[in-house]
Amino acid sequence: MKIEDDLNSDTIEMYMMRKYQNMQCISVDEYHDDVRRIKYIKRLLNRYNNTGELKERLILNHIVVIYNVFGHEDATRIMFFHIDRELWPILKTFFVYLQVMPHVVKGIEGKDILDSDIAINFDVAGKLRDI
Repeated sequence: MKIEDDLNSDTIEMYMMRKYQNMQCISVDEYHDDVRRIKYIKRLLNRYNNTGELKERLILNHIVVIYNVFGHEDATRIMFFHIDRELWPILKTFFVYLQVMPHVVKGIEGKDILDSDIAINFDVAGKLRDI
C-alpha cells in the first residue's frame, strides 16, 4: 500500500511533506508555518461552532493558501483528516463556496468520504453569500 492510499496518524506527516509545493519556501520553518494554518482553520471553525463567531474572510484566506501550497485534491484530503468530523459541514460549506468540494474524498483513515454524506451549514452559506 502506498502512503497516498490512506491518510492516518502514521502516514499524514510524510504525505504532507511529499505534497508540499511552495516554490518560494526556503526553510523548514516556512513549511511548518503553512501547516499551522490548518490548525488555525480548525481553531476558527471550533470557535464558530462554540460561540457563533465566524471569521469567514480569515478562514477563506487560510484555505486558499493551503490550496496553493498543497494543490486541490491533496489540500482537501489533508484538511478533512485534520478537521474533526463534527466540523465537516462547516468546512464543506467553505469548499462549496470556493467550488473545490469533490464528490469523494478518498482514503481518510480507511474510508472514503462522500460529499452527499455531509450537510451544508446554511448559516455559514448565508454569510459567505454576503461577501
